[in-house]
Amino acid sequence: MATASISLTSTAFEHGGLIPDKFTCDGENTNPPLTIGLLPEGTKTLALIFEDPDAPMGIYAHWIVWNIAPTDIIKENSRPGISGMNSSGKTGYTGPCPPDKEHRYFFYLFALDTDLDLPEVSTKGDLSSSIVNHILGEGILMGRYDRKR
Repeated sequence: MATASISLTSTAFEHGGLIPDKFTCDGENTNPPLTIGLLPEGTKTLALIFEDPDAPMGIYAHWIVWNIAPTDIIKENSRPGISGMNSSGKTGYTGPCPPDKEHRYFFYLFALDTDLDLPEVSTKGDLSSSIVNHILGEGILMGRYDRKR
């Protein structure tokens, strides 16, 4: 089944642009604002995965959230739904903090046709396997970050 394309942008940075320090370990370590558009009909909830594919030990999940109410904005420094365990073993947002060089960071947003019944200890893998048959649409936003050394 083909999925719809969701618009996912941020007022803090452009797609492919630099993520401001404020949203990283070098700043306030809070999530940036995200603007959402073109949600498909039938969207019941949203799920979000924020990850770094350039991490030295493999893909690093910085933030996983589900059961986000369908909306047109995820506010800065917010808790929009249920947060699962990120790769640092914490719930909630953990900002970019690349140890070696510039990394790419991807926000993946999914429009779902259902609520998810997952505990807060759920991981990215748990979330990914739970949404596979419920995705109505997807959106991607990529930013870059390099720590000043």
